[in-house]
Amino acid sequence: MADMSDYVADIKKYTAKVDEAAVAGLAKTYALVMSKADSRSVAASDADEIQRVVDNFCKKKLGCTEADAALTTAVKAQLEKMKADRTKSRLTAYYLIAEHFGQLALFHPK
Repeated sequence: MADMSDYVADIKKYTAKVDEAAVAGLAKTYALVMSKADSRSVAASDADEIQRVVDNFCKKKLGCTEADAALTTAVKAQLEKMKADRTKSRLTAYYLIAEHFGQLALFHPK
C-alpha cells in the first residue's frame, strides 16, 4: 500500500487544495482495492470501467442521482485531467470525482 503522502502528492497534481482527511478516508475505504495491482488504476478508455465507476462509486457511494449520461461526462472530465498519467490511480480518480460532486466530506472520519 502506498503511503498517505504518495496519495496526497498524486492528487496535488490535479487540484489546488487537497483535503487530507478525505484522502485518509478514501485510502481506508479502498485499501483492499488499492492493494491489488489489477484494480489499483482506472482504465479511462474502457467503457465498461467508466460504467462501473458511475454505478459503484457515483451512484452507490456518493449517492448521485443525475442521469447516467451526466455522470459519465463528469467521470470522463475528471479522468481527462489525468490523461498524462498512463496509470490513473483509482484513489486519485475517486478523490477528483468526489470533489467534483462536493462529496469529500463523506470520507471524513466519523
